[in-house]
Amino acid sequence: MQTKMIPGTNIEYGSNEDAFSVLRPMIEITGGFSLSQICRITDLQTSTIQNWVKRGYVPRPEHKKYYERHLSRILLISALRECMNIEDIGELMRLINGDTDDESDDIISETALYDNFCKAVKGLEEFSLDHETIDETINAILEKEEESVRERLSMALKVMVYAYISGICLQQINDNLHRLRGEDNEKTV
Repeated sequence: MQTKMIPGTNIEYGSNEDAFSVLRPMIEITGGFSLSQICRITDLQTSTIQNWVKRGYVPRPEHKKYYERHLSRILLISALRECMNIEDIGELMRLINGDTDDESDDIISETALYDNFCKAVKGLEEFSLDHETIDETINAILEKEEESVRERLSMALKVMVYAYISGICLQQINDNLHRLRGEDNEKTV
């Protein structure tokens, strides 16, 4: 499975770029994203993001600006929400980094977590639910992490990767079902 889009966005990957090597310059140029800019790159509604902030899944914006940690959370939720409900995604995030607004309890930065997730997804060259391939990909990504947090991060990344793959499959199912319904409607008219 090779994804052409940065997970959670409508932005294409460059050659061998990490997700945030594409996104970081945009944040720096704008001095932080506005809500409307986030909506443009994610295809999310403003009310959806505001609801995530209100419910504590995303840190509150700083002076109406969204920075890397905000964007990382939003993109993770956006990428996983096709097949995980928001409460489960929120719990997963809390298990990794505790309170959304308190960075002192984080075991990994939101940006590094998102980049690791993107690397794991991008590293899967072909669509495969082969547990060994996914384990090897994630273990290679996390080899420099402290052993005390590696297992927790590994399990979290596995949940994210499987959810993302499931979301892609679900989207394909819905797209094909929609096409089928369109073809059936044309035949009956």
